[in-house]
Amino acid sequence: KSVPSATNPLPQPVKSSDSAKDTVAHVSGVKIFFGSQTGTAKGFAKELLDEVEASGFPCEIIDMKDYDPDDQLADEGTNKTVCVFLLATYTDGQPTENAEWFCKWLEEASTDFRYGKTYLKGLKYAVFGLGNSVYTGHYNTVGKNVDKWLWMLSAARIMTRGEGDCNVVNSKHGNIQADFKAWKMKFMNRLKKLAKGDKKSCNGKCKSGGSCKNKTKHEHGHEERSEHVIQTVNAEVNETFNLKDRHLIGSHSGVKLCRWTKSMLRGRGGCYKHTFYGIESHRCMETTPSLACANKCVFCWRHHTNPVGTEWRWKMDPAEKILQDSLEKHQNMIREFKGVPGVKPERYEEGLAVKHCALSLVGEPIMYPEINVFLRLLHSNRISSFLVTNAQFPREIRNLVPVTQLYVSVDASTKDTLKKIDRPLFKDFWPRFLDCLKALGEKKQRTVYRLTLVKAWNVEEMLAYADLIAMGQPDFIEVKGVTYCGDSTASSLTMANVPWHQEVVAFVQQLADMLPQYEIACEHEHSNCLLIAHTKFNIDGEWWTWIDYERFQELVQAYEDSGGEQTFSSLDYMAKTPTWALFGAEEQGFDPTDTRFQRRNKAKNISGC
Repeated sequence: KSVPSATNPLPQPVKSSDSAKDTVAHVSGVKIFFGSQTGTAKGFAKELLDEVEASGFPCEIIDMKDYDPDDQLADEGTNKTVCVFLLATYTDGQPTENAEWFCKWLEEASTDFRYGKTYLKGLKYAVFGLGNSVYTGHYNTVGKNVDKWLWMLSAARIMTRGEGDCNVVNSKHGNIQADFKAWKMKFMNRLKKLAKGDKKSCNGKCKSGGSCKNKTKHEHGHEERSEHVIQTVNAEVNETFNLKDRHLIGSHSGVKLCRWTKSMLRGRGGCYKHTFYGIESHRCMETTPSLACANKCVFCWRHHTNPVGTEWRWKMDPAEKILQDSLEKHQNMIREFKGVPGVKPERYEEGLAVKHCALSLVGEPIMYPEINVFLRLLHSNRISSFLVTNAQFPREIRNLVPVTQLYVSVDASTKDTLKKIDRPLFKDFWPRFLDCLKALGEKKQRTVYRLTLVKAWNVEEMLAYADLIAMGQPDFIEVKGVTYCGDSTASSLTMANVPWHQEVVAFVQQLADMLPQYEIACEHEHSNCLLIAHTKFNIDGEWWTWIDYERFQELVQAYEDSGGEQTFSSLDYMAKTPTWALFGAEEQGFDPTDTRFQRRNKAKNISGC
């Protein structure tokens, strides 16, 4: 029998009977996804295909390795497709090789606020898992997980999850083939009812004994949408830090694969640092040597699940070990993208060689006592350094060795507003904040103020912002609309506090008019972010906001070799900014060598980090 491909449209349903007409009204067709290692799930998929087509429904089989969920899955909910997932559990509870990428994407999407809890609303699905109850700790894990993650994204289960058992002793119907046959009969009955307009999503009976009307658990006993705390070696981090799709390192560090790294691997554009400074996003590692922080900002994307403190009080891991483990874990995360649909082979290979390090994952990296050792190790490996500090440690800023670019977060311009937004732990937070800005002004290398605009909180204090900029004289000022990170008991922030891009532009224009030595240079509309630059980077009418990374490595090496006597400045390693990155360009900061991808159901005023 000819099986349609994943990219071809479904054939039109037969219209010779009343049941077929009902099918047209409520179900456009069935897509059967299989995750198979030995061929059993694939065989079940073909068996189900025959049954579905014999009943007058258009149907196709899809090998999960050939399907791009980021591009296609959300659309299945709008075209009235019923998606069936036949999923085998492989070694140690892991997905089969052909389902590995799909499962990883679905897991991350289920807990990523940028997708939203209703991302797959309208998608109708059913799951049948294949496992072996001999492995009690991993029995049908993949089917259970996919069922859970789909539910967390608001997809509608049309029937109770089925489970097939290869262990004939425990198999409900004698063997896994009989288990599938029994589930298949229930599925076909449910499909026919659904085609006639029956919207009932399940039988109301939970495997856990509860009711599907229970709002705190779904029918398989999974907790309501939430991330799971991953065990770590540090007791405090273990209790507080919520590390979904991130990796802890040692006792106090962490690394994560940024969504812009994933985006650029697939030719879908880089982050604002790519637009403003020429970073290759697919070669950038996001990490921190200190999960702890001295603030509890209202817009913290970790919802304050990381530890806090005003001084270092944790067991300290050596900088060499942190960097080694960070690189290893980052490269392992990159390797997971090998063969993923859309990933460019040349960028995959480049991505394995880290060129940039963003010390901005979470927490306060400057608190780490060996931060200078860590920075020197980065530079000795020819990795550029972008360090972000929350402006509460002025002495540590003054003691920093040269970094490629040093950021200070300027989240408010008055004492009262800063206390309201950053909620600092230090009682003398305001003098510390001002001293940090003065310390930044003493640096010779590139410096940045980062302003995060929170609508109705900190956008009215224009004159006060201008005074702070005069105090620190940064090379650049990044102004970004706050990113809404979902509901949290730790913050009262809502979508109403997220400014539209036009509002951010208006703010920046007003601020730039008040700064005689600054002008708007660049824009990254996708991140709701603009760059104000000191006019010393405007040479003969052309902006030079990009970085010559090779030149920086030469300069910092000469600095180290001379014992700090051979200094250098931000003008010594600047590079020309391309026209597409400039403010007012038609591209609005999107690199024309890539292709922009718009996610379905994405609110226009939710900006990417």
